[in-house]
Amino acid sequence: MLTCRRVTELLSEAQEHPLSLRDRAALRMHMMMCDGCRNFERQMDMLRKISRSYVPTANSPSEEDPQPK
Repeated sequence: MLTCRRVTELLSEAQEHPLSLRDRAALRMHMMMCDGCRNFERQMDMLRKISRSYVPTANSPSEEDPQPK
């Protein structure tokens, strides 16, 4: 059985590359029983959606612009 700590690691790893069948199965089993990890996964999904929807505008400071003082 996976620990919640390992589940959060696997959820993060899954953003970078596909998980093995064994990891996916263990993750699914844990997620069926753990409200906290399901909540963490929803939060990660929301952060991913928000970051993908961010589009810099002409008025937003860029990384090259010095910070206003």
